[in-house]
Amino acid sequence: MSFADTTTHDMQQCIQNCRDCQRICTLTITHCFAQGGEMCEATHIRLLMDCAEMCQTSANFMLRASDLHPYTCAVCAQVCEQCKAACERFPDSQQMRLCADACQRCADSCHYMAESSMAHH
Repeated sequence: MSFADTTTHDMQQCIQNCRDCQRICTLTITHCFAQGGEMCEATHIRLLMDCAEMCQTSANFMLRASDLHPYTCAVCAQVCEQCKAACERFPDSQQMRLCADACQRCADSCHYMAESSMAHH
């Protein structure tokens, strides 16, 4: 398996993780509004929105094979980690656990894409 094959596979996986995370963050916003209370705090909703948008952006950069995708992946990983931490403040919520897990997966693969791509530039 050549370097290009590995990169393509890793990138496809990262795109999928970004898309999953974007979808789950968006669903979680709806869940938060339905639950009310602390889940509706502006900082929490904003972070979920930021995460969904950044995941979408990062996926798009990779789909276009943009040379700048290591940068969007690096930022995406940071946003996902912050969003994960915010969701973990609600351990009793299954939706929040799902969101935290998706954020973790996305952060891990985005970190990997950012670091492996930067190393080859």
